[in-house]
Amino acid sequence: MKNESLFSEFQEVSAKQWKQKIQFDLKGADYNETLVWESLEGIHVKPFYHSEDLDKTSSLVSTHNDIWQIGQSIYVNDEVEANEKAKDVLNKGVSSLVFKISNSSITWSVLFKNLDLTNTPIHLHLNFLDNEAITRLINFVDDKVIEVYLHIDILGHLARTGNWFYNQTKDHQILEDIFHTCATKKNISVLAVDLSLYQNAGGDMVQQLAYSLAHANEYLNHLSLLKQGSEEKSISMTFNVAVGGNYFFEIAKLKALRALWSALSKEYNFDLPCHIKVTPSKRNKTIYDYNVNMLRTTSECMSAVLGEANTVCNLPYDSLYHKDNEFGERIARNQLLLLKEESYFDDAVKAVEGTYYIESLTQQLAEKALVLFKQIENSGGFLKQLKEGIIQKKIKENAAKEQTKFDKEELVLIGTNTFQNMEDKMKDDLELHPFVKTEKRKTVIEPIIQKRLSEVLEQKRLQDE
Repeated sequence: MKNESLFSEFQEVSAKQWKQKIQFDLKGADYNETLVWESLEGIHVKPFYHSEDLDKTSSLVSTHNDIWQIGQSIYVNDEVEANEKAKDVLNKGVSSLVFKISNSSITWSVLFKNLDLTNTPIHLHLNFLDNEAITRLINFVDDKVIEVYLHIDILGHLARTGNWFYNQTKDHQILEDIFHTCATKKNISVLAVDLSLYQNAGGDMVQQLAYSLAHANEYLNHLSLLKQGSEEKSISMTFNVAVGGNYFFEIAKLKALRALWSALSKEYNFDLPCHIKVTPSKRNKTIYDYNVNMLRTTSECMSAVLGEANTVCNLPYDSLYHKDNEFGERIARNQLLLLKEESYFDDAVKAVEGTYYIESLTQQLAEKALVLFKQIENSGGFLKQLKEGIIQKKIKENAAKEQTKFDKEELVLIGTNTFQNMEDKMKDDLELHPFVKTEKRKTVIEPIIQKRLSEVLEQKRLQDE
């Protein structure tokens, strides 16, 4: 029997015909005013999408990732305690470990003792820059099959703190030394770009994508090993991404990031892989009606998976105001396990592929980010604009727009700026300071400050308790 399309008996309907039908059903109401809205990125979102909305000539193509890992962050104050916690969470469904380390004298053999390093990717967020510590790490993992992501991001450190680890020359030299040391190690990824900073500070998605691309390009321009054309080197890039509550846009943002990175790396005559590690944003999280944070992080983790993140690390619902605790971490971990094992998100990675709406958003975000990226490069590059305060200024301008929408309740956070439970008290439950900390210190540039949308409102409510 000849196979026929299920819809072969129906005539194709053009986008123009769909729009005419919608306008007829609106009975005189204006189509654009009623059904079209504009995002902060300047993208006009329509009520329906058609294949005609896709740019068939676009050269930006998103590559695919099939497998995503459940990650969990572990702060390393004591190697033995961190090691015990790592073994515990691996037995509870975690498949990738994210260690956050401040001490350069760390003993790697203690931290990794009895961990299955052959099947567990390791992420190391190092709050220091030390080639000797990295050399000790390489010597330890040299004979082991292990994926290690170092997340070394000297520009991200500068943008966040306002200072280099040492100074510009020394930081770049140490990075170059580490890069050379690890260059032939196919299982160790050195370079990282933290675009979560731009999201948590209030940058829109186009800014996040463009700044991260320009940020990455600074590394590609600087590292001499990339210019030598050696085939022995192993080069990859890790992007740390924060996703917010704009569900479909966040999916498109991640797909656009892969497409943009692929295009940039090919300009250097490499097809460089990238690893995308995603965490829910803190910008839309709240201390009042905090259980809603679980709903926010669930949808954000769904965006991460459908956007084809490599690793997803959930944010505990109480992380703003509680110290690390077993209950909050267990809930966060189980949210991901439910998505992966019971909601079949392990098999749903390609679910959005070919959807006209998301593909259109992906193209528009990528194209707009590419325009901004080129403007940054033509103006001297990311570091120059960071030193001149241009990046900081643009992010603050967008953050102010977003804050105005929140204050006017056009951007809604349930339980915080709408439907508040005024009986909800938090003053005696704050183990951590959940607001921006201001301290006077000397910096070489203006740092990019992360701030949540609900901070001013929450501070007033705390005063009124």
